[in-house]
Amino acid sequence: MAPKVLISDKLSPAAVQIFKDRGIDVDFLPDVGKDKEKLLEIIGEYDGLAIRSATKATEKVIAAADRLKVIGRAGIGVDNVDIPKATARGIIVMNTPFGNAITTAEHAITMMMSVARQIPAADASTQAGKWEKSRFMGRELTGKTLGLIGCGNIGSIVADRAIGLKMKVVAFDPFLTPERAVALGVEKVDLDELFGRSDFITLHTPLTDKTRNIINAASIAKMKTGAYLINCARGGLADEAAVRAALDEGKLAGAAFDVFIEEPARENVLFGAPNFVSTPHLGASTSEAQENVALQVAEQMCDYLLEGAVRNALNMPSISAEEAPKLAPFVRLAEQLGSFAGQLTETGIEGVRLEYAGAVAEMNVHALTAAAITGLLTPLLQTVNMVSAPILARERGMKIEEIRREKQGAYETYIRLTVITERQERSVAGTVFADGKPRIIQVKGINMEAELGSHMLYITNEDKPGFIGQLGMELGSSGVNIATFNLGRIAPGEDAICLVEVDGVVPEEVMTRLEAVSHVKQVKSLAF
Repeated sequence: MAPKVLISDKLSPAAVQIFKDRGIDVDFLPDVGKDKEKLLEIIGEYDGLAIRSATKATEKVIAAADRLKVIGRAGIGVDNVDIPKATARGIIVMNTPFGNAITTAEHAITMMMSVARQIPAADASTQAGKWEKSRFMGRELTGKTLGLIGCGNIGSIVADRAIGLKMKVVAFDPFLTPERAVALGVEKVDLDELFGRSDFITLHTPLTDKTRNIINAASIAKMKTGAYLINCARGGLADEAAVRAALDEGKLAGAAFDVFIEEPARENVLFGAPNFVSTPHLGASTSEAQENVALQVAEQMCDYLLEGAVRNALNMPSISAEEAPKLAPFVRLAEQLGSFAGQLTETGIEGVRLEYAGAVAEMNVHALTAAAITGLLTPLLQTVNMVSAPILARERGMKIEEIRREKQGAYETYIRLTVITERQERSVAGTVFADGKPRIIQVKGINMEAELGSHMLYITNEDKPGFIGQLGMELGSSGVNIATFNLGRIAPGEDAICLVEVDGVVPEEVMTRLEAVSHVKQVKSLAF
């Protein structure tokens, strides 16, 4: 059955067509996003939800979304999606961080020019029949220093345009590498130096606990008298009352804001301040940007629902369309290794170590780790998937370690998963053969080769004569058919492991009789 997607906000007809062209059943109901009750009533029918900002994917909506696999936001901001709740339900949340980058960057440049030349006030005055030429004395941009707080996707476009305007650009961004700064033509500085040197300061950073009120009374005091402040990023990055005070005192020569702490901003402490320019969150509002993000989110959702490719997800490692097919058998292997270990673990898990050796070490190991943790936690929690598993593991205090190695030993490539409990460490390793099927190649340091079927018996025993015959007779007399039989041992006469694939669930009374077979230490039933 084809996946089904609901578009609950206004999206371009071209985006709707993308879903149809790729064989996805799509309902375009652009007014449903504003109707909470209707959305709650119908959301359970859909695998995907495509939204802008009007739809609120709240805890209630997510709880009612039984089939939902992905929420796609056409745009950057996902304040209208309860991401922790979506993650807990295993729903991928993706946005389109690049579709409106140019538009937002251009708006920041436009706002900088507008406030430097007092365009809005001059326009209102002129159209009112006044001719106040001497009142609107502006400032040139050429030769001035622009300070960027945040030099990511949008910030780097602003830097490029500002350099084109013959400005000098300095940037504060903890994630900006020296090499990237050189390539962009900007000077990387610390925040205090940026405040002290910049004639214009523009914000291009997300709103986090660290960046909230990054512009406040103390930081404004460090700025040049007569500096200009531009915020087209997020409301809350600047203390609006402190900015108003600085404008009134003349410490700031001007400010231009596209975003506010409370939106829609019907009233605001900044309104009416001298040389303050404002727009109603227009950063991404051009016809090109609206079209771009709509098409981008449609393609991303189709790629995920049809091919398992993950792009621009906020709660899941990315998996490209090219690597998805190559990764798929290793995802299955990682999940089976996790499931194998999880079903054998009876005490609290303190940590998990994942070793990736050979070719698999060059792959997207974060996705493989997510799959392994999914398998590990499923026997304990039932409803868990690659999206929710890493979060659930962290909540339970599990330490997860990833190690990449070059090829070691007989196999070209393998994954080894080690579970660390309060009592012991237990490891299991596996690989993928040319047929694309996962195989177990080592359990607790004992080499063996076994394909995992739906129903397996895991038996630890002493390597003594007669064990196999007795085990076979016990299963045969109970009507349990053996599909495959795999053995491994440390050394002759010492500890051994037996993995038996059977054609169905082994009854409890048969398990009891198997435990009584001589030389058997432990028998467990596993399901995959």
